[in-house]
Amino acid sequence: MQRVQQGDTVEVIAGRDKGLRGEVVRVLVKKNRVIVNGVNILKRHQKARPGPGGQQIPAQIMEFEAPLHLSNVMLVCPHTDERTRVGYRINSDGLKVRYSKRSGRDID
Repeated sequence: MQRVQQGDTVEVIAGRDKGLRGEVVRVLVKKNRVIVNGVNILKRHQKARPGPGGQQIPAQIMEFEAPLHLSNVMLVCPHTDERTRVGYRINSDGLKVRYSKRSGRDID
């Protein structure tokens, strides 16, 4: 179980976009990175190239969200709307759940 999952709201705590919040779009588990909606926007220039049916696709500047390392984001508690550390515990049903260390309440 990851401390940050898809759909969570996180806040960037280090880097160029420090202080920005966004929703996690994707978690790259093997690389320990997350893609956050609207954060860490990069631009790539793309040359004109031939497309399907002999048409020409024009040159363009593409914008996309680049992955951030997990250590540079912190989960925002859905109950208190403050950033928090994440802990794990076993609930009464015997399931492992994440909880907010700041408020002590379950996240899931």
